[in-house]
This record gives sequence, C-alpha cells and structure tokens, in this order.
Amino acid sequence: MPYMCNRVVMEKTKCPACRTICVKNGIQPNGKQRYFCKTCKKSFQIAYQNKAYRHRTNKEIIVHLKEGVGIRGISRILEISASTVLKRIKQISSQIEKPAIPLNKEYEMDELCTYIGNKSRRMWIAYAIRKDTRKVVDFKVGRRNNRTLGKVIDTLTLSSATKIYTDRLHIYKNLIDKAVHKVKNRGINYIERKNLTLRTHLKRLNRRTICYSKSITMLKACLKIYFWT
Repeated sequence: MPYMCNRVVMEKTKCPACRTICVKNGIQPNGKQRYFCKTCKKSFQIAYQNKAYRHRTNKEIIVHLKEGVGIRGISRILEISASTVLKRIKQISSQIEKPAIPLNKEYEMDELCTYIGNKSRRMWIAYAIRKDTRKVVDFKVGRRNNRTLGKVIDTLTLSSATKIYTDRLHIYKNLIDKAVHKVKNRGINYIERKNLTLRTHLKRLNRRTICYSKSITMLKACLKIYFWT
C-alpha cells in the first residue's frame, strides 16, 4: 500500500499539447499551480476557472454565430463576457484564409444592404458565388459604387470567368466585359436565395431589427466565419 501511494504522488503532469512531462512553474494569484513544458515552451495550469479557456469555446462561438445568435446571446449561453466573444470572433476570422478560386467558372454577383454604427449609415456587402457549387468566392464591404463592386469583379476577371450574372444595376455595365456579362430573367436566383439565408442566419443582417454591426471590422469578421468555416 505505501508503494502505491508513493507512485501516485510521484506521477508527473503531462503537457496537453505534446504529452511531454512538465515541471512546476509558479503559482497563480488564485492559488492554482502552473506548469511549463520544456519541449513546446507552453505554460499552462491543469484547470481554468475562466470558461473562455475551454477547448470547444471557439467552435461553440462559430456554431452560435452561424445560427443567428447575437453577441450578447452567445455571451449568456457560454457564460463568458461579451468583450471576450468579440475578441474571439476577430481572432478566429484572422486565421481564416480566402479559398482559392478555380479558373473558367460561371459566377453570380449581387449586393446586400446593411448598416454600420447606426441605422442612418447604410453600407453594402458585394459578393460573388460560384454558379455550380453556390460557394462564396469573394466579398467586399463598402459603398455601392465602382470601387467596392470593382474589387470583387477584379477577382472574378483574374480567374478567367466565363460568365458573370448580375442584376440590371447600371454600375456593372462599366465594370464587366460585355462578352462575359449576362443579365437575364432568373439569372441570379441562387445568390438571391443566399441573401435570404444570410439575413436569416446572421443576426446583424436581419430586417426590421435593432441589431446591426458597430464596425466594418466586426461585420467582415462575421462574414468570413460564415462563408469560409
């Protein structure tokens, strides 16, 4: 029996990342023991009181965000502060890369109206989807002008788009080559349906709501998470 007790006491703490035996590395102000891994150079403690440090926190934030839950709603559900939710959303979006765009494909393009800061400051989300897969290939947030729409169209042009379907907005006539520009009845059905899905799934894009984005940065971060995760 004494031998078994000593064996339990001598058992070492392993790093959660590389599973290497760690050494003690001081005490937290709350009395928790910290450990240090000499292999991957990470410092950690066995259990955290702050629920934001749970391994699934980022995945849960993504799930709730894509299901139309607002920032304060996510904060209440996960029992973490709203400021932490905002920081995590920005952190997650910074790690997302825009997918590679294949050559010689057909696309649909449209704009979606929203607000930034207050209901008097109108902004537009210009984005394009592949006609075969319905996947978003690029988007920009800004005014409904040549500069904003042109950035998305440049992406499609560089990918050697065979056809670009749009509505009858006059701006497109000056930005898209006539050989690939297509304007016809029901030509943008897929992206129009995507607009409705976006307004349903993202709280900040809902119609007749008090919810709206406080900054362009947060809007772009939420769109990146929704489109490419």
